[in-house]
Amino acid sequence: MAHAATPAANSEILQSHADLTEQRAAYHYELSTSRNAVNFSVSDGAQSLSANIAWAFGLGHKGQTYIYERDGGFYESHLSFYKSLQSLDLTTGHDAGNPDDLKSAMGRWLDAGEARRCFGCHTTASSIAGRFDTSHLTPGVQCESCHGPGATHVSAMKLGKIEQGRAAIFNPRRLNSTASVDFCGACHRTWADVILADQKLRSVMNVRFQPYRLEDSKCWRNSAGDPRLACVACHNPHEQLNQTASSYDAKCLTCHSSATPENSSAISLKNSAARFVEKSAAMPRDNSHEKSTPKICPQSKSNCITCHMPQVEVPTVHATFFDHHIRIVRPNSSYPL
Repeated sequence: MAHAATPAANSEILQSHADLTEQRAAYHYELSTSRNAVNFSVSDGAQSLSANIAWAFGLGHKGQTYIYERDGGFYESHLSFYKSLQSLDLTTGHDAGNPDDLKSAMGRWLDAGEARRCFGCHTTASSIAGRFDTSHLTPGVQCESCHGPGATHVSAMKLGKIEQGRAAIFNPRRLNSTASVDFCGACHRTWADVILADQKLRSVMNVRFQPYRLEDSKCWRNSAGDPRLACVACHNPHEQLNQTASSYDAKCLTCHSSATPENSSAISLKNSAARFVEKSAAMPRDNSHEKSTPKICPQSKSNCITCHMPQVEVPTVHATFFDHHIRIVRPNSSYPL
């Protein structure tokens, strides 16, 4: 997460791909990286438009998108770099039709709210005291992104005032399981974010939004908010994402075993749905079920996620994602929205 954004000139992808070009319909694109700057240009054969790329968003595991400034506003590049292609292609979410002019061919304007949200998830301290200002931000997701301002905490800890220091910082570990998943969903998208969003998110596109997929799965609904299903139960936010499927087996078996412990801190999903309604006027889901004991898989006790969290391809991203809508996948079954 620490590398979720970087100044474009520091992007390892752009440094290793100094000259990227792409032809889309009538427009020719060039992304050129020099020692101190990255220039993005588009031409229709008669005229051209260009700008210096300011920011590269994304680790590059799947791809990377570029942000530039024009006329006092931020724009998202019309083309992005995709790892599987090793080249440029249409940025996910952009209109695939032929742009009307050079300006729209080059990129999409981010209104103030969208720019604030983008920088808020990809960088640290882009907003201070409620004011959006990128001049003093820290690239990537740093400690204060999740724990809040840390000056008082650091000062107290250096003085040996341990308890005072702990009280001076926000600790997400104190959240119950539902609130914890929503906390991660602030950037990775919650159930409410997708349900209330544009209809285009009600498609295979939403496999990228793990908290939503998890909260919409039968496994989560039947667990009544069991903390063993929260994001941090399987993922350590302080470490690089573990890509080895077998490393998650032990996590699955904490529930799916012959000795399943009682969950003493389960949270009612009925209350969770009510909170979503109060917060965003969403229609509540049917949560009238009772918590059930997880069954033991008759097929295997290894590499569980390869079957129950299948990798789903998002064509526009040219990559696959593990689907957190945990389930038994039937042959020829459709993607559960």
